[in-house]
Amino acid sequence: MVSGTADAKTLRKAHTKGRFAKDLFILQQLVGKDFKLRYRRSVLGVIWSVLNPLLMMIIMSFVFSYFLTSSDIANYPLYLIVGNITFTLMNDATNGGLNSIIMASSLLKKVKIDRWVFPVQKVFSAVVNFAFSLIAVAVVMLFFQISPTIHILWMFVGLFFLILFCIGIGMLIGSLAVFFRDMIHLWSVMLTAWMYLTPIFWSLKLLTDNPQVPAIVIAVVKINPMFNYLEIMRSAIVYQSTPSRMCLLLAAVWALVALIAGILVFKKTEHKFILYI
Repeated sequence: MVSGTADAKTLRKAHTKGRFAKDLFILQQLVGKDFKLRYRRSVLGVIWSVLNPLLMMIIMSFVFSYFLTSSDIANYPLYLIVGNITFTLMNDATNGGLNSIIMASSLLKKVKIDRWVFPVQKVFSAVVNFAFSLIAVAVVMLFFQISPTIHILWMFVGLFFLILFCIGIGMLIGSLAVFFRDMIHLWSVMLTAWMYLTPIFWSLKLLTDNPQVPAIVIAVVKINPMFNYLEIMRSAIVYQSTPSRMCLLLAAVWALVALIAGILVFKKTEHKFILYI
């Protein structure tokens, strides 16, 4: 009897391991496919992942350095490009996750596959693009003769939390979009508002130094998940210092909350996906 139970457990473990290996293989294939499609028929190809943040940095640095008050921000071009590529990572990952299940409808109807693979795959596709964008960051640091320090390792901590956060959000809104297509339009509006609420091209001092700004507005900006992820990335690359404990704590809490919420909603609704896609 004990032997039979042990054999059953072994078979279940082998099945789970084999299933997980299959999911990882599919995940890898989908990320590679996304990467190829992104630059298909493009003359410069993957170079655009480097050029795009550089061009945006040049344009926005010019605009905000000469027409708005950003002169008080040290190393503003680097400050700007790090904030831009970090927010773009979240933007691309969640936008991809939003449509991931709907876009995979034909595959889901033909092949038995774990559905979580699709929103997660979109996050890792965004991470690959982010990795190439870091070349642009290196170019800016080289141009302004800014040398990295050991604190740059904090970047991986911030990236880890941000990936978990994006996976959670991607699974959450990807599930909701299957049943409520209005979610696609709503998320676009929310991302625009989120972008202006996050200090990508401006500094928090713009609010804290202005006595007319209500304390609640400053608190909302500080609680904003992307503010904390940007602060960790900038501490590692721009400020070359250890991120504050509060930023690290909030980054971890937001990642955990998003991941739990995403998994719970996804698991509760995934068996109905096939009826709506």
